[in-house]
Order: sequence, then C-alpha cells, then structure tokens
Amino acid sequence: MLGALTSRQELILYKVVEGYLQSGQPIPSKTIAADPMLDCGSSTVRNELALLEEHGLLAHPHTSAGRVPTDAGQRYVVDRMLDGAHSVGPSKPLSLSLVRREVEEAMRATSEAISQVTSLLAVVSAPSLNTATIRHVEVLALQPQVVMIVVITSTGGVSKMISTFEQTVDQGLVSWAGEYLNERLVGFGLGARMLDKRLEDPSLGMAESDFLARLAPAFGTLVTEAQDTLYVDGAAHLLSEGRLRDVDQINQLMGLLERRAALLSVLRVAVTQSDVYVRIGHENELPAMRSLALVAAGYGVARRKLGAVSVIGPVHMDYAGAIATVREAARELSRFVEHAYAER
Repeated sequence: MLGALTSRQELILYKVVEGYLQSGQPIPSKTIAADPMLDCGSSTVRNELALLEEHGLLAHPHTSAGRVPTDAGQRYVVDRMLDGAHSVGPSKPLSLSLVRREVEEAMRATSEAISQVTSLLAVVSAPSLNTATIRHVEVLALQPQVVMIVVITSTGGVSKMISTFEQTVDQGLVSWAGEYLNERLVGFGLGARMLDKRLEDPSLGMAESDFLARLAPAFGTLVTEAQDTLYVDGAAHLLSEGRLRDVDQINQLMGLLERRAALLSVLRVAVTQSDVYVRIGHENELPAMRSLALVAAGYGVARRKLGAVSVIGPVHMDYAGAIATVREAARELSRFVEHAYAER
C-alpha cells in the first residue's frame, strides 16, 4: 500500500497534474524545477519524479519526455481534495436560477449551468421527466457514400444512425439537410406521426425528399420512453473543444449516451454516497467509461436522495472545479426539490 507522500512530493505531483491538465503534454523536470515554490535543485526534482513513478503515480511515456499523471496519481490528488487537504473551488461561479421553477426546467437549467462552468459533459438524473423535444440535429459525411445523422433531445437523449448510399453523396445536400432538419424540428416533440408530417414538404425536389427519407428512421429511436430520467448537456461542446482526443473515447461516450439505462445505473451508485463520488479511468465498472472520469453528488429531500448531478470527461480534468461545482449544484437542487415537494 502506498504510504503518505512528503510535502515536496505532493507539491511536485500537483504541479505535474496541473501542468498536464493545461497543456495536454508530458511535463519535463526542468519546468517543475523552475517553480519558485520548490526549495530544491533539478537533481532533487528528478529523484522525486522517479520515486513518484515507482509509486505508480506518474508515468514516463518516452525516454526523453516528461511525466504524465496516471489514474492512481489523479486519485491521490482527488482524495486530498475530498479530505480538505487541498483546496477545491470552481474557476467560475455556478449560476442557477431555480426558484419556483418546475422540476423539469430545474433539471435542464442545472445540466446547462454545470456544462458551461466545467466545459464537461453534465448529466443530471431527475425524479421524473416529461416528453422530450428535439434540440439539435447534425448531418455529417463520413465518407463519400456514408452519412451519419446525430439527433440530440432537450433531455440529452442521443440517437446516431449511419446510412450508406449507392452513389457519392453531394456535400451541398448534406449541409442543406442539417440546416433544414434543425429549422423544421428543433423544439418539436417526438411523436412519430407529427415528426413525419414535419418532414413532408411538397416543394422539395426528389433528391432532397429521398435523402430525408433515408435519414428519417433516426428519429424513430428517440420516441420518448415511459421513464426517461436523465438530462444531459455539453456533448457537442466537449467534442467541439477537442477535450476528447481519442476516437475510442468519443465512440464510448456516444455509446454511453445512447445506453441511458447503463448511465442511470452508474448514477444510482452515486446517489447512495454521503459525499462526492469520483471514479477515474479503470475504477469505473462500466467498460464504456474505462477511459473517462466521473464526478457526481446526490441531491434530494431530508433522509431521501432523489437523483444525482455529475460531470463526465477525460481522465485529466479539473477535479477541483468539478468537485466544487457538483457539490454546489447538488445543494441548490436539494433546496429546490425540498421547496417543490413541500408545495405538492
């Protein structure tokens, strides 16, 4: 079992974690040695880095490269944050306007606020949900004859469908379809018949109509299920910023969003915890999350937790900000639901 680190070793570990979080690159020993907070020379820093690597807290990707934190190194830093030994505070304030809103709107506002503050995927499990609406549609040409459509709902539901065509698809048609579908469907409910009518337009040419017909089945999988209790926000933001650099990470995240039952099972565990629940990389039992990290906290009324607020993102995330943000969001939602449930 790993013993306690010295204060110098902890400081060096924090510097590697913070430096890697900011740059995404291995941190060389000379960068750490130049820090005025360290009262030692370069040789001492190199020795301490080697010891931290022996403990499994740092890794050395290449012979000439610097160090990167391992999952265990991230866990050590997170545990110190949770114990109060290392300060945790969000880099930006969390602003939630929840007073006297309906529960559904409160969940949506919370997921949006958390995503904006952390730039991570925010997931909130709610006591109950109403019918979802379409929030965004993306049509992408993966290959000359292969097109993918991604549909995101107001409650975070994600549907992804890939269609292969017999001939090369015109890029102008792909761009037009994305604009047309967003114009016609954003904010619209997910009833299958009504969606079909929204897609019908006699003024469209045969090429446009046929193309839309090939994409239409993607909406069928998003018809609201009997109990859909998740609000998700930030998927597009996380992908557009390049926070997930690995294709496997992106595919796993997309798959996780599509398998909402699996994601719900993860958050149910978080609901049972007394404090913030953190799982880093391979600490996650769900295979789809083994390359990701989860930070979550439960909320609810006295003596009963109703749901959880969480963020999901790369293993090398700002854990201090994530922990503080989900804690504050959980407190805000607890105050809101106590008030809402007292009135009903």
